[in-house]
Amino acid sequence: MSRLREQYQTEIVEAMTKKFGYKNVMQVPKLVKIVVNMGVGEAKDNAKVLDSAVADMQTITGQKAVVTKAKKAVANFKIREGMPIGCKVTLRGEKMYEFLDRLVNLALPRVRDFRGVSADSFDGRGNYALGIKEQLIFPEIEYDKIDKVRGMDIIVVTTAKTDEEARELLRLFNMPFAR
Repeated sequence: MSRLREQYQTEIVEAMTKKFGYKNVMQVPKLVKIVVNMGVGEAKDNAKVLDSAVADMQTITGQKAVVTKAKKAVANFKIREGMPIGCKVTLRGEKMYEFLDRLVNLALPRVRDFRGVSADSFDGRGNYALGIKEQLIFPEIEYDKIDKVRGMDIIVVTTAKTDEEARELLRLFNMPFAR
């Protein structure tokens, strides 16, 4: 069992119960899943670009990435319906906790001029979205082996009912929110 999951089961549940006054342990918010998404616009011209993006995603998350396809045709972007335009991975369970641990303790501190992540990126239902400009912040990616610097979206889905509960939960998982 990962260190973060053990920490959740003891310290975090205790701290959340004390702060929000839950009557039952099952009321305490918990992480459901983490979705990592990478949009690859250049894939419409060159299919090999998508393959390298999928490979990067698998290296970062340790799980097979799914290729996402366009739902609608957009003439301005020269995209037809069903064209592959990105990839995503949904992490749950042990891999989710391990990824969150690496994100918070290894990857985010490697961002240049890092002052913390925005505390306003909650959606009103307790989910948090985070955008990363380059995949190089993850230690698994070797600088010499990448063909292009790509960004990604990381969405943390929780069972929290409010943004305040979700913010406290992520803060207890050591998410470095900006002051």
